[in-house]
Amino acid sequence: MDQGGVTPPRRRLLTLAAAGAVLAAAGCAPGKPQSPIDMGPAEDLMREHGVLRRLTLIYREAAALVRANFSSVDGRPIWRAADLIRRFGEAYHEQLEETHVFPQAMKAGGAAVALVPILIAQHARGKQITAFIQSKTSAGAIAGADAGALVGALETFARMQEAHAAYEDTVVIPAWRASLSKQALADAGAQFDDIEKTMFKGDGVAQALAEVAAIETALRLQGLARYTAPAPGEAAAGILPAPETNEGAD
Repeated sequence: MDQGGVTPPRRRLLTLAAAGAVLAAAGCAPGKPQSPIDMGPAEDLMREHGVLRRLTLIYREAAALVRANFSSVDGRPIWRAADLIRRFGEAYHEQLEETHVFPQAMKAGGAAVALVPILIAQHARGKQITAFIQSKTSAGAIAGADAGALVGALETFARMQEAHAAYEDTVVIPAWRASLSKQALADAGAQFDDIEKTMFKGDGVAQALAEVAAIETALRLQGLARYTAPAPGEAAAGILPAPETNEGAD
């Protein structure tokens, strides 16, 4: 909607239903209903990074499972995680960055100039790793001959993605945002929103989060509490997902 000739900033409206679904996937009660959240394009890019961080966590935990006992691991949820990275991360989020964010950040100068070529190279390497992971997990059963290479691919992708998103969130995206006028930022937000709606026929982040939650459940990785670190001096439980139990069952 045009207000006084100025295009409003992009608005991602998280409905109460979507917010409740995300909280439920995290093992939390919705609590008091909250108002929809309005986000600008920079904040929304960082929210998309949150989806990719959840997938990176799945990769790390899946690598530990495969290393411990590859024959007991169903590769299909791992394949689904890689496919979501391909569809949401590579075809949408990374394309958005390379087309609209990186060129402007380069023009702005500063530290982003040296980082952008590395980020683009990492996008390309990520695509190679995604294809490899899918090729080794599509059958469901993981072959013993593939287990070591699969663990390496999952862990090195996770390591790269963690650093990648951290540098984007702290250097590149802030530089891009600071270089735009209020109107240009609003126009970028509207453009990003149109691209997302065209690709996903709605809220792509909400759809991706629903898929992430389903993958976490399939691998028994759901719930934030399971990642709580032990107190100093106490024995760590390890990084493997906890065995399936009836705790909390009705």
